[in-house]
Amino acid sequence: MGGAVGACIIMKTEKELLWKRLNERFVKAFVQFGLLHDDDHVLVGLSGGKDSLLLTELLARRARILHPRFKVEALHVRMEDVQYETDTSYLQRFCDELGVPLHIKWTRSFVSGAGGEACFICSWQRRKQLFNLAQELGCNKIALGHHQDDLLHTALMNLLYQGRFGTMPALLQMKKMPLQIIRPLCLIPESLIRQYAELSHYEKQVKLCPYEHETNRTTARRMFEQAEAQNPEVRFSLWKALEREGKLVED
Repeated sequence: MGGAVGACIIMKTEKELLWKRLNERFVKAFVQFGLLHDDDHVLVGLSGGKDSLLLTELLARRARILHPRFKVEALHVRMEDVQYETDTSYLQRFCDELGVPLHIKWTRSFVSGAGGEACFICSWQRRKQLFNLAQELGCNKIALGHHQDDLLHTALMNLLYQGRFGTMPALLQMKKMPLQIIRPLCLIPESLIRQYAELSHYEKQVKLCPYEHETNRTTARRMFEQAEAQNPEVRFSLWKALEREGKLVED
């Protein structure tokens, strides 16, 4: 019994220390890139994966501090014709505990191909639901759960397949609507999120997307991991290059 109690205490302490690291990077990101301000109304894209769960938790807990003062709501989009699925009852409990209103919308991707084509169309349909609901609710910002690895992999993907240097910015001002896209996890590596998800017992998605395994993004991820295994400084070098070239903010 004593051993079990001791293990629980150690796990709790580990989780608290990890939360502190995550929150520090989250705060640094929204200060450095100007992601959050007083009177913001933020809509989170809550897919149900570990990244969007952490993003929702970070925003909800920060909103309670009232500095800056902002509101948070979440949207989970279900695709009728793509076989990946998250337990919506779990998402509802998760959001209720955080005091975040959860909206659930259904749509179709209308995909007939596979791989990149399917991912692009599906992503656009989900993004469209986010844009529409954000404007209905009067939100001025949409928060997406892309972490630092996502931004770095995208930079590699753009170099390899499009011949340009750029990535998904931490802050993007939409040109045709009064909305900003923000990525508050941009300074957090995926490894820390994975650790926290395990310690917090985040529930995993019921079914994973059938198209997510063999894509250009998968290739870029593997190349990045191989490069980082040989030189741990690769992450910092690529990130500094993105900062130096002004690729992390588009306003």
